[in-house]
Amino acid sequence: MGGSAPYALPPARVDSPLAGRPYDLRHACITRWLNAGVPIAEVARRVGNSPEVIHRRYHGCIDGHEEAANAQITKVLEEEGDSAGNLSGRSL
Repeated sequence: MGGSAPYALPPARVDSPLAGRPYDLRHACITRWLNAGVPIAEVARRVGNSPEVIHRRYHGCIDGHEEAANAQITKVLEEEGDSAGNLSGRSL
């Protein structure tokens, strides 16, 4: 197999189906980084895209971020004595 597979994959994987579509690997990597909580701007910088492109293309791939953001907001509000309550399931 030609292209970048020999440089990007371990020798045992170069001829595997995994090497057949390198762009799929890029997509999987970006999705994992986003789901790990890496900020969109940092993912964009690392892959050479604008944050707008990453957000537009991968918006539907980001799981659980609304709940995590709501938990962070609730924590800060509670620490500051605000009685806004739990934000789970609500949009601001």
